[in-house]
Amino acid sequence: MEKPGIVVTGASGRMGRMLISQILASDKMKLVGTIERSGSEWVGRDIGDLLGRAPLGIAVTDDAVAAIAKAQAVIDFTTPEATVAFAELTAQARAVHVIGTTGLAPEHLAKIKAAARHAPIIRAGNMSLGVNLLTALARKVAAALDEDWDIEVVEAHHRHKVDAPSGTALMLGEAAAEGRGKPLEELRTPAREGITGARERGSIGFSAIRGGDVVGEHDLIFAADGERVVLRHLATDRGIFARGALKAALWGQDKGPGEYNMLDVLGL
Repeated sequence: MEKPGIVVTGASGRMGRMLISQILASDKMKLVGTIERSGSEWVGRDIGDLLGRAPLGIAVTDDAVAAIAKAQAVIDFTTPEATVAFAELTAQARAVHVIGTTGLAPEHLAKIKAAARHAPIIRAGNMSLGVNLLTALARKVAAALDEDWDIEVVEAHHRHKVDAPSGTALMLGEAAAEGRGKPLEELRTPAREGITGARERGSIGFSAIRGGDVVGEHDLIFAADGERVVLRHLATDRGIFARGALKAALWGQDKGPGEYNMLDVLGL
């Protein structure tokens, strides 16, 4: 079986560089294209040279149409607007679209859902095995505990992260809400400030910390009178997200159109 060809968007970013390096080290897939925004100093240069390797004959491009046309999978950790545009192109190419982009609003998700009618889209706020196991646990614990247990999601990331709460925090909140049989929108309480009044029973609160080079830390706290249950995940290596995304790209090769997540990929 021929190795699937992978295109990486946001090639100059931290995740983009890590994904490219892991694809080049893999014997299960091949790099066929790298995309950057127009105006980037990376455009037109060989990706091998840019990563301190021997030239690979693959120039970074801002022509997403041409690059994606050659792909069996596109791995995308960029911005919501860019991801929506890539979803449309990837659907036209009938390629797998692996989305790790966070900060997606309802209007972005609606367009991604439309694209998924034509090709498989695997989207997750976090691609790591540990976080997805934690998500499954969050759903079970929330279902087992009644609304006498308050739920708080606390997350910490590096100073450069631009969205809050993190995609992973929202994943955990959504899982807890599902465990309680309600949509997160009905239960969510954003970051608190000022005189907010007493906590509303059954609500799910969120807090975000930004600083230093924190890769990612998430606590899901269930608090009742006299006791607390804390589910925690600590990420120390951004490579876990890249490995999960590559696993998803391979898993999606024989899947039909539709929306999938990492729980599907991992059989959870």
